[in-house]
Amino acid sequence: MTDSSIADVARVRALLVEAAREGRAMSYSELLGALGHRFTRPKMRAMCKTLDIIDEAAIVAGEPELAVLVVRESDRLPGQGWWGGARAFVLGYDGPWTGPRAAKLVREQQQVAFDYWADR
Repeated sequence: MTDSSIADVARVRALLVEAAREGRAMSYSELLGALGHRFTRPKMRAMCKTLDIIDEAAIVAGEPELAVLVVRESDRLPGQGWWGGARAFVLGYDGPWTGPRAAKLVREQQQVAFDYWADR
């Protein structure tokens, strides 16, 4: 596999939609592995750019965001980048990006994606 698979928006989106239909989150490592890569920080950062593109398109299409399904193995929360920018503003969240409040918000947003994709 080449790094271009990380930038393959359609393929990454399809993997996330499949996970949403199954009602499960994926770790960064799991998602990269599904694309034929070992986890490295540079590959994870490249993946985050693809996730941003996927979520921007989802918002325009009136669909729930999918990047919330991609989490760290350590605490099952999205990385710091997910918490920045418009997401925090739109969700009205101004708390920390770790801990119980963060976990509650992530579970709620993941459930929105699970419910939306369950029957599609």
